[in-house]
Amino acid sequence: MEINSFKKNILEKKYGRRSFLIGSSQLLLVGLLIRQMRHIQINENEKYKLLAEENRIDIEILPPLRGIIFDNNGIILAKNKENYRIRIFRDKNINLTELIDNFSKLIKISKERKSEIIQKLENKRFNASIVIAENLGWNDFMKVLVNLPSLPGIIPEIDLKRYYTHKEILAHTLGYVGAISPKDIKEFSNNDPIMQIEDFKIGKVGIEKGLDKYLRGQVGLGKYEVNASGKIIRKLGEEASSPGKDLHLTIDSNLQKFTMLRIKDYSASVVVIDLASGAIICMASNPSFNPNKFVEGISQKDWNTLLESKNQPLANKAISGNYPPGSTFKMIVAMAALEENLIGEEELFDCKGFYELEERKFHCWKYSGHGITNLSKGIEESCDVYFYQLAERVGIEKIANLAKRFGLGISPILPLTGVSKGLIPTKSWKKVYKKEAWYTGDTLNSGIGQGFILSTPIQIAIMTARIATGLEIKPFLIKAIDGRPIKNNKQQSLDISESTLNIIRKAMFGVVNNKKGTAFDSRVISENKLFAGKTGTSQIRQISENERNNGIIKNEDLPRYQRDHALFTGYAPYVNPKYSLSIVVEHGGGGGKVAAPIARDVLLYALSGAIPSIQEYPIEKRNDINLILKNLKKEMIST
Repeated sequence: MEINSFKKNILEKKYGRRSFLIGSSQLLLVGLLIRQMRHIQINENEKYKLLAEENRIDIEILPPLRGIIFDNNGIILAKNKENYRIRIFRDKNINLTELIDNFSKLIKISKERKSEIIQKLENKRFNASIVIAENLGWNDFMKVLVNLPSLPGIIPEIDLKRYYTHKEILAHTLGYVGAISPKDIKEFSNNDPIMQIEDFKIGKVGIEKGLDKYLRGQVGLGKYEVNASGKIIRKLGEEASSPGKDLHLTIDSNLQKFTMLRIKDYSASVVVIDLASGAIICMASNPSFNPNKFVEGISQKDWNTLLESKNQPLANKAISGNYPPGSTFKMIVAMAALEENLIGEEELFDCKGFYELEERKFHCWKYSGHGITNLSKGIEESCDVYFYQLAERVGIEKIANLAKRFGLGISPILPLTGVSKGLIPTKSWKKVYKKEAWYTGDTLNSGIGQGFILSTPIQIAIMTARIATGLEIKPFLIKAIDGRPIKNNKQQSLDISESTLNIIRKAMFGVVNNKKGTAFDSRVISENKLFAGKTGTSQIRQISENERNNGIIKNEDLPRYQRDHALFTGYAPYVNPKYSLSIVVEHGGGGGKVAAPIARDVLLYALSGAIPSIQEYPIEKRNDINLILKNLKKEMIST
């Protein structure tokens, strides 16, 4: 019995200690848990409260309103217009395929587009959304609204899209906006929050691209409460976006419209510069395109039509079209000779229809020749032989130096895409880029604005502006940003002798107003609107000796796309000039026949601010011109 009692005591002590240890461990664990819970409750409360808050709050980037673009007179050129569109929301409780199929019964969506939408949404988080239809008509938009209860996840929206009021009239200058591309993301950096807005549009070409940083504005932030599925429950707050800045251009949209209508039958470009300031008041390029199609999403058919056209409607020919300046360049050669005292105004050369150099004949445009010719006659009648000999005497280096002083071979600083610098060749240029020596024949060709020389219409307008004023005219397009006028640098003197300039100006007056001048048929009779200018022919290719022998002598004898470009540059009025102008008509032939009459009408409109009066024209020309003016009046009203 004692033994049993002893064993019992031993066991009780043994299990008592074990229970004590277990109980103590449990109490310790509970204590630690209570302590940790107390720490979480008191010390970590704010941290976990914030995390919970973040799980139920969604931040949305709010797009800014794009700035408005006005012309010189306050007429709206680019604005933001109502856009009826549909957005689809990704919810884990929604069958996307079924939803899109139901939606497409109201608004037609192709199979390819359906797949694209589903793929895009599946790659996004559950509270994300994308635009699946936009630019809807009111009737289609209402169909969606009426059927909205049966379309969970479909969100109708009314936002704003870019709209160009003048369509084709100013397409090249304004450009257009388009969706952000991978190229844009690289250019602007991934850090820019605006690049995260999937359907946001930025400037692609023209002013829209060149001044996009001003026009696009700054993004805002929207704060929303969402449920477990990511669906928005309510709006919590908003940091509003900042709208883009408004722009006022120097362009006169009425003059631009008149000019575009005047050249509508041609592949052509026109530039008009205000000589008082250097402001570009007209920059026309035809054929054109409707920039609104790019905003809405241009069809493949329309895109192919634009790309495949020989007349290049997408190109702004006024700034990117590179043409041999032809005879408009003769004024540069003449001024180089006068400034270097290499010729006198009355020194004579004999034109027999060609100039022979080392058994090679360099032909004049006038096959029979101009006879004895001085400088004024050489410019007025555009004698090639006179300028072959003059260029040979001056040399290409001196010609090139003076050309650059007049803005040729230099890219004008403008907020546009595709601005070309043209080309003024030199001996060193040819050695580097052509791997050839410079020949005297190269100089002769340069003397009449052919050979390697290339210029743009705006460069020729700048050249003429500087001849008319004697000042280093620098063109600009922006009048004001957000209502604040842009200050332009004071125009500096060209440091060209006034006597040289006056000789050239007098000869340019003769081109238009002397009977043998190449633009005499395009003169006006109003004393206060007489203008001066120079015709030009930009040679596409030379007529060969074989062709000449077979009766192909004139440019008009060639197929259209092998014909020369027609050029004219001038300023008006002759006394106290206000405007300079240049025009290039592609494959138009002679500058005097095609380009000069258009230039005359545009200059008259610029001077009066209205359709020219028939009284401005010579009596013998009025019947033909009156018909042109009547049609222009009708089109100005209807366009």
